[in-house]
Amino acid sequence: MKIKDIELANISRYRGELMGAAMFFVILFHVGLPRDDAFFGLRRMGNIGVDIFLFLSGMGLWFSWTKQPSLRHFFIRRFLRVYPAWLIIACLYYIPDMFCPELVRHGGHSVNIADLIGDISINWDFWLNDELTFWYIPAIMMLYLVSPFYMNLILRHPIYRWLPVAMIMWCILVQYVTPIHEAVGHLEIFWSRVPIYFIGINIAAAVKRGETMDGTSIWMILLMFVMALASSIFLEQEKHGQFPLFLERMLYIPLTVTSILMLNRVFRRTPQAFNRAFKLVGALSLEAYLIHDHFVMRYIEMLDWSYWPTFLATVAVTMPLAWLLHTGLDHVITPIEARLK
Repeated sequence: MKIKDIELANISRYRGELMGAAMFFVILFHVGLPRDDAFFGLRRMGNIGVDIFLFLSGMGLWFSWTKQPSLRHFFIRRFLRVYPAWLIIACLYYIPDMFCPELVRHGGHSVNIADLIGDISINWDFWLNDELTFWYIPAIMMLYLVSPFYMNLILRHPIYRWLPVAMIMWCILVQYVTPIHEAVGHLEIFWSRVPIYFIGINIAAAVKRGETMDGTSIWMILLMFVMALASSIFLEQEKHGQFPLFLERMLYIPLTVTSILMLNRVFRRTPQAFNRAFKLVGALSLEAYLIHDHFVMRYIEMLDWSYWPTFLATVAVTMPLAWLLHTGLDHVITPIEARLK
C-alpha cells in the first residue's frame, strides 16, 4: 500500500494545535522531578516546546511579511501581540519581587529602581546576567527585530537560507572560543535557539506553496526522530550537568522538525473536539507561558503533590487565568489593529 505523501501545508493547518502541544511540553518540563526518577530524562524533553514555538513563530512571520512587507506594520503588530501581556505580567512579578519579596517568594531580582524599570521594560537582566525568569520574551522580541531584514535578504538572495548553518557554527564558537564565551557565553540559551527560528522562516515558503514530501520519507523522519529523542533522553538521564547544553539543543533541531511532522499525522486523525482543545491552548500560549510557572505552579508545588497531579492542577488553574488576560487585552488591542488596517 502506497504511503500518503506528507503535506507541508499541514504545518500551517495545525499550527494552533502544535502551539498547544508545545505549551503542554513546556509545563511538563517546568514541573519539578527528582534527578533519580526514571521519567527525568523524558520530562526534560519538554524543553523542545520552546523550539516548536520558535519554529512556528518564524514560519508565521514569513506568512505575515510576504502578505504585507511593511516595517512599520510588522513591528507594530509584533509589539501589540507580545508587549502588553508582557508589561502586565512583568509589573505583577517584578514590583512585588522588589518591594515585598517575603510575600511573593521569588528570590529578588531587581536591586534598585533603575534595575526594576529595565526588567519591566525589556527584561534587561536576561541580557546582562542571564536572568531566566521570562527569558523567552526578550529573546523573541530580539528575533522579531532582525526578522524583516533576514526575510528581505533571502527573498533577494535565496542562497542566504543557509545562514542557520553559520548560526550553529556560532553556537560552537560561543561555547569553546574563550574571548567569545566570556563576552556572550551567558546567553547560550538564546544562541542555541536562534537556528531553529530561522529554519522556521526558511521552510515557510514551501509550506505556503503546499509542497509535499514523498510518503516513504516517513521512515527517514522516524529514524531522525528516534535518534534525536533517544540520545537526548540518555544525555539527560545519565549525563545531566556533564555536557554543554548547546550540544543537546543541536539535537533539538531535527527533533523539533520531525516532532512537528509526526504530530501533524496525529492531529489529522484525532477528533475535532480534541484538536479544538489543543488549538485553544495554542491561542493562549503566550499568556499561559507568562503565568503558569511563577504565578501558579510555584504555589501548587508547595502542596507537595506528585508529578502528574501538579501538572494537571497547573494546567487547570493556568488556562482560565490565561483566557482572562487574553480576552481583556483583546478588547483593547483588536480595535487598534483594526485601525491600523
